[in-house]
Amino acid sequence: MPLLPSHFVFMRSQSLVKGLALLSISALLFSTMGVLIRLASHSVDNTTIVFMRNLTGTLLLLPFALLQGASFFKTDKFYMHAWRAIVGLIAMYGFFYAIAHLPLSNAMVFTYSSPVFIPLVAWLFLKERISGWMLLAAGIGLLGVMLVSKPNEGLFNWLSLVGLSSSFLAAMAFVTVRALTQTEPATRIVFYFCLISTVISAIPMYWSWRLLSLHELGYVIGAGTLATLSQVCLSKAYGYAPAGKIGPANYLAIIFAGLWAWLLWDERPDRLAIIGMMLIFIALLLCLPREKAAPTPLD
Repeated sequence: MPLLPSHFVFMRSQSLVKGLALLSISALLFSTMGVLIRLASHSVDNTTIVFMRNLTGTLLLLPFALLQGASFFKTDKFYMHAWRAIVGLIAMYGFFYAIAHLPLSNAMVFTYSSPVFIPLVAWLFLKERISGWMLLAAGIGLLGVMLVSKPNEGLFNWLSLVGLSSSFLAAMAFVTVRALTQTEPATRIVFYFCLISTVISAIPMYWSWRLLSLHELGYVIGAGTLATLSQVCLSKAYGYAPAGKIGPANYLAIIFAGLWAWLLWDERPDRLAIIGMMLIFIALLLCLPREKAAPTPLD
């Protein structure tokens, strides 16, 4: 029996909700990773943190990849995997540097402003249509981020260039993930990202290598584990829905980071922060499907 137009709308709606849910989980895991990165940065340099994050991800996924057999490693999109790893790694250096040198709220403004660029990058590289709702969601989400984070001088010095450049590169990585999910499973996407990033980030370790203490290892291994799980969720999310539609769900990480800051450092949200959180949720609601089913003869 052929599916009615309303069934297609329902299926698209389900996919979009799944994409938003997975991206929200990814944001929670990534914000928790940010806390561990912040704690590790007190005594571990940025180069080592980035390398250990990637190495941990590679070691976690390698047994799974080997169990899948040689077919797991076969891909005709290696150049896209490499591109995603390069831009993602550069963004990672910038993000981790911002987390280490700025107050957590300031760093999060840069780390999670990438959804603002996602619709533009998706339009440029994937030819995805930019709707008014996408632009409105991105704008409202960015305003919410600013109200929650209340960036001070960190937004206006040279670190802003590092943060915003990293955000744009992260948007390019996210959109590349969206393109890869058309033919590649999420675990392969994350595995090649970790593997390529580990190889590249190992080069500067020639000058930075030192033995880490147990608590330092706990921070960086924990961060790498959470980041890997976050990447798997993110890759699966972009397999369900276009990057431009679900990208603003990344803004939830600001709320999660704020909750962590409250629990760990007693940083309580003020009235502006609460308004900002409400705006972030409005941005998420604007991501939900707005299509109406075509009328049937019974309508």
